[in-house]
Amino acid sequence: MMSSSEISLAAVGSVSEIPAGDWDACANPAVAPSGAPGGAISAPPQNSFSSSKETYNPFVSHAFFLALEESNSACSRTGWGPRHLIARQNGAIVGLVPCYLKSHSQGEYVFDHGWANAYESAGGRYYPKLLASVPFTPATGPRLLICPGSDQAAVCAALAGGLVGLCDATRTSSVHVTFARKEEWTFLAENGFLQRTDQQFHWQNNGYSSFEDFLASLNSRHRKAIRRERRDALANGITIHVLTGSDLTEEIWDAFFQFYMETGSRKWGRPYLTRPFYSLIGENMGRDIALIMARRNGRWIAGAINFIGSDTLFGRHWGAIEHHPFLHFEVCYYQAIDFAIHRRLKTVEAGAQGEHKIARGYLPQTTYSAHYIADPGLRRAVGDYLNRERQYVAAAASELTEAGPFRKTGDDGIS
Repeated sequence: MMSSSEISLAAVGSVSEIPAGDWDACANPAVAPSGAPGGAISAPPQNSFSSSKETYNPFVSHAFFLALEESNSACSRTGWGPRHLIARQNGAIVGLVPCYLKSHSQGEYVFDHGWANAYESAGGRYYPKLLASVPFTPATGPRLLICPGSDQAAVCAALAGGLVGLCDATRTSSVHVTFARKEEWTFLAENGFLQRTDQQFHWQNNGYSSFEDFLASLNSRHRKAIRRERRDALANGITIHVLTGSDLTEEIWDAFFQFYMETGSRKWGRPYLTRPFYSLIGENMGRDIALIMARRNGRWIAGAINFIGSDTLFGRHWGAIEHHPFLHFEVCYYQAIDFAIHRRLKTVEAGAQGEHKIARGYLPQTTYSAHYIADPGLRRAVGDYLNRERQYVAAAASELTEAGPFRKTGDDGIS
């Protein structure tokens, strides 16, 4: 499509057109998946987007994208047409951006419906648009995937320019890079993208040795409330089971898919993921999954799926066919904390939305997205809106953090 200092760019219509080894070398460089053979984590060469050590993120793995596409969960028919951007240097793949041609704004968790309505009311055509992200997955992770050992600055610049070029080539209205890392957000702003922020609620592991150790960090009122919720959640003879690896049988996925469909149909109107998706991730990513299931009277009644990174547990979706008080909190939040403490993970990301998570120890964290809008008029209007929105998000996060459940100086003793 274009070239810059020996870097050539192209877009492909399926992740299957990119070798898994090449994709994962860019997405999760020098980091083995959890439980993989030789699973030691080694530090790769640093680049401008690296932390002190690269971490494994299951959502940007080749296996995850392949499951989404091969299961027809993310495909042109569902409004998710793959247009993955590839950067090559001397014939080798040195960078990638997972990208989709979207005919709607469903399943994204960064809401731009107002922008679309305003533009189309003024006579513009907002769809199709380009989305650089992981379908149906509101989890922060790398979006400009760059292979260590390449010319990092040149590849980053080529990919940023390539997104704009792809926007022009496909005659789309805009490019949206969602749930990016802050460093990428800053870099893209320097290359003509608008900056947007939002917030989620994450739990941080401050070296806790047990769930009780975590409770000791909370004020008395919240400690007592959580203990009561955990007790009441299991009051009807419910047992909790954490399943991973070979535990993830087809019978288990059948039960969980029933939960997903029941809850998703009520919540979203049309669930996004197909049944084959779960078989594919179970087969190829089983050791990266913690499926927390609730059982009563000999049958599965509820469950929540989590993905295991090298330092983060990513909570995704939950569902139930029986509804019991506080069972959602137990399965989605408290069991996730227990798992993270046991595995010595630093963070639990519990997905989008939900101020009710604060009382359970999940505090506000800023999320970042970057947006290129081709039309100058729409770009100015959206830019003005985003300036105000960022101020609101920052102020709200400060207030919500102050209202958190953790003990403050002068709080009463532990009970």
